[in-house]
Amino acid sequence: MTATIALSLELPIDGELRRHTVGAPQPWTRPDAPITSRIAYAAAHVIPRPLADNTPGVPADLDWDTTMAYRHELWSYGLGVAEAMDTAQRGMGLDWAATRELIRRSGREAAGTGGRLACGAGTDQLNPADVPTGARGLSVITDAYREQIAVVRDAGARVIIMASRALAAVATSPADYLRVYGDLLTDVDQPVILHWLGDMFDPALRGYWGDADIDAATTTFRQLIGEHADKVDGVKVSLLDAAHEIALRRALPAGVRLYTGDDFNYPELILGDEQGFSDALLGIFAATYPAASTALQHLDAGDPATARDILDSTQALGRHIFTAPTSFYKTGVAFLAWLNGHQPGFSMVGGLSSGRSVQHLVQAFVLADRAGLLTDPELAVARMRAFLTVNGVHA
Repeated sequence: MTATIALSLELPIDGELRRHTVGAPQPWTRPDAPITSRIAYAAAHVIPRPLADNTPGVPADLDWDTTMAYRHELWSYGLGVAEAMDTAQRGMGLDWAATRELIRRSGREAAGTGGRLACGAGTDQLNPADVPTGARGLSVITDAYREQIAVVRDAGARVIIMASRALAAVATSPADYLRVYGDLLTDVDQPVILHWLGDMFDPALRGYWGDADIDAATTTFRQLIGEHADKVDGVKVSLLDAAHEIALRRALPAGVRLYTGDDFNYPELILGDEQGFSDALLGIFAATYPAASTALQHLDAGDPATARDILDSTQALGRHIFTAPTSFYKTGVAFLAWLNGHQPGFSMVGGLSSGRSVQHLVQAFVLADRAGLLTDPELAVARMRAFLTVNGVHA
């Protein structure tokens, strides 16, 4: 049997079985010096124990060794790790007890390797339905944020203040957001990253910053940043709207970074224009990190054209993984990690591995192959065949 035949398989595409031949991975490179042209974080996913009870609603039971090994893989490519974010299934299966331990363990690993680490602090120890209304509720939410910020600071990581479902439920005006965030920013002793997560990622966050109109919400967001610019390292914007991000980036106070969270349009945003560029804090980088790192290395070397070509080569995969319903993008990230041998099984906390269809994951396989991101083609083909068999596709 030739290598070409061995690395081909029949895939269900457009309603019929078609033979697909897997190509060689691209020659991605690990950097031999820190990446300097951009600050880039990959928002990492979590991996459950193989025999964990991943029933929805059951407390998360993580495979700590494998989960931490994935962080070391990201660090080895010169990227920072954005920990305990929505990619790690915050609000979709990862409870606060497991999150707290995840932050602590990642902090220890980062300290031991010198890896860049930022961690999400939210309010998900609260049930939004149980939070009182009015000023008392805002105080409860602020205290919940403070509890999580303390855990992140104790871990030695930069704080990312995440959007809060509880605040979205309780707040009645932009002033309520300014009060809560203003108190938090007054408290912190190190600049933080503010995370604006759009409702395409979490429908419970619709109307965040006090208005469903994006322009009005942006006015409140900018007011907050302007009043506390010395406490804001940067803002992470996940609205999948490149024009909005560019306009916001140009309006930020000097010294405040914009970390793109746009998993659709990241190549143009990271490369930037004559008026500036975005740094990155991206879930898609957890799946495309060898390419992302190699692109940034070319940018460091003064070769933006090659950097753009590499990032562009991953864009179709990013747009596919983050297609609506966008909140289930984590399933594609975990699937590619499994195909590439970074976790023993295709399983996710809370049973989220069922969050995408067979057809969707087949297309993710094809697009990852086209981007040269199946780093061990033989393993990827073997696992893809097993996945199809288990799902009743007999090629």
